[in-house]
Amino acid sequence: MPLKLSLKPGEKFVLNGAVVQNGDRRGVLLLQNKASVLREKDIMQADEVTTPARRIYFPVMMMYLDESSADKFYDEFAMRLSEFMGATRNPDTMADCVAASRHVMAREYYKALMAARKLVEYEESRIGDVASGLQDSDR
Repeated sequence: MPLKLSLKPGEKFVLNGAVVQNGDRRGVLLLQNKASVLREKDIMQADEVTTPARRIYFPVMMMYLDESSADKFYDEFAMRLSEFMGATRNPDTMADCVAASRHVMAREYYKALMAARKLVEYEESRIGDVASGLQDSDR
């Protein structure tokens, strides 16, 4: 089954390690076989790895983009995931951690990346909760 990407004008994505940019109009790309594809919004730069969940996401992203070097990134992923799991008690978040680990072990890196994305979103929502709580207490 082909993967269909609907692209915005100028949108960038990574396709098997190559950065590709759409032209000045909306476009549709059909991938007929398995390929590593990440949209611009899902690509994290090394300087953006500033939180515990992002320290999990980044090595998973690198494993997905370069499966031949996955072993190089695995130890970092395992250490950061273990740290994260030791610091959270949220059952849904723990389930996402376990899912990410299982997918990595099965070399299903895109699925692991989506589980890691949930950890980043959870972390960002918690930071928002803390910030809004601080604002409320300042009143």
